[in-house]
Amino acid sequence: MRQKNQVELNLGTGATGEARSTAARETEAHAANAEVESPAAMLGAPMEAVVECENLRKALARVKRNKGAAGIDGMSVEDLSAYLKEHWPAIRTQLLSGTYKPQAVRRVEIPKASGGMRPLGIPTALDRFIQQAMMQVLQTDWDRTFSETSFGFRPGRSAHQAVARAQEYVASGHGFVVDIDLEKFFDRVNHDILMGLVAKRVADKRILRLIRGFLNAGVLEGGLLSPTEEGMPQGGPLSPLLSNLMLDVLDKELEKRGHRFVRYADDCNIYVRSRRAGERVMAGIEQFLAKRLKLKVNKAKSAVAKPSVRKFLGFGFTGGREPRRRIAPQAIDRLKARVRGLTRRTGGQSLSQVAKDLSRYLIGWRGYFGFCETPSVLYELDCWVRRRLRAIAWTQWKHGRNRFAKLRRRGVGPVTAAKTAGSPRGPWRLSTSPALTQALSNAFFVSLGLVTLDPRRVA
Repeated sequence: MRQKNQVELNLGTGATGEARSTAARETEAHAANAEVESPAAMLGAPMEAVVECENLRKALARVKRNKGAAGIDGMSVEDLSAYLKEHWPAIRTQLLSGTYKPQAVRRVEIPKASGGMRPLGIPTALDRFIQQAMMQVLQTDWDRTFSETSFGFRPGRSAHQAVARAQEYVASGHGFVVDIDLEKFFDRVNHDILMGLVAKRVADKRILRLIRGFLNAGVLEGGLLSPTEEGMPQGGPLSPLLSNLMLDVLDKELEKRGHRFVRYADDCNIYVRSRRAGERVMAGIEQFLAKRLKLKVNKAKSAVAKPSVRKFLGFGFTGGREPRRRIAPQAIDRLKARVRGLTRRTGGQSLSQVAKDLSRYLIGWRGYFGFCETPSVLYELDCWVRRRLRAIAWTQWKHGRNRFAKLRRRGVGPVTAAKTAGSPRGPWRLSTSPALTQALSNAFFVSLGLVTLDPRRVA
């Protein structure tokens, strides 16, 4: 507790001992006078708000909760508090004097849900902490100016709200969607355009220099350090806010043109009443993005189509006058691929352990996709998952005599048990047999802790 209090004291005051040094006080006073003395500098929050004690405490707590891998310096999030206890006064002075230099990000690749790999830039734990502190201050100022139909990475907003808004547009008769996919958005953000947008909201030159420093910090990949002349790495706390600032220009243009649209990060859907109108909107927005923001539309992934044949944030919509939310086929395919990996018959784990591992994944999946309005799909997936588990059990029981004994022990009659135990059919075919559905009933799987995807009914 004493160490924690000392870290918090250092974050708030910049002290290393009983009193701050005279040099530190003079440096901070000079920086404050030099950078925030003009009336124009009152635009936006100053750097002093970023290094304010309570803001820093919240930033440190958030970075610790998020955890994450180490950056190029190898320092883990767990080591950050001890590092700040020793070095924060000097870092604070650098931030207030506008001389802090961010380190390069470490480039890694993670699998994309749709296939392929997504590049991720991991800042150092210290830079994540500073970015988080900046983001908290800037977001407070900026968020209220963003579009009502922008839902990504904003407090109090969610992907479910975005999908529900899209559903409202479809239900109101806007039967075509202009589905815009930006080509490598995070890799192609123009730094000068972005910094011009930031400068309209922030006058403190120290903050402007620091944001530019994060953008230009460079990327370390395979032992080679490369400069970053465009784009912003996904992986830092500041990137989602800056992306929303950049794409708010698109939002305001769509509002000016009177379009009904929903945007979540770089996923943007515009809803119109006819295909012809959609094609006209697509051409106009493609031209606007190229000219104003220097961004390209991925023509292969973008389209004008019926909402029932497109997906948005993992969901689609049924046809008809009252469209219902349904799970996109791609999302179901990804679920099945993951479940297959967790329920391999040769995995060597007990059935109870498989059910436990499976439930951890299914709880998160249900928390998101349970928002659908097609419970029959969830019911069918529940049945399929239990079939997988019954097939595992049948494989683990191995031989006819043991299988017969297991079935009898679970209440299956002798004739049915003998017939099933001697069947030449494989585990998957037998997983729906009367004997196995009785022996390994739904109640049995509930006793193992297996969650259901459709909590409203148990098959």
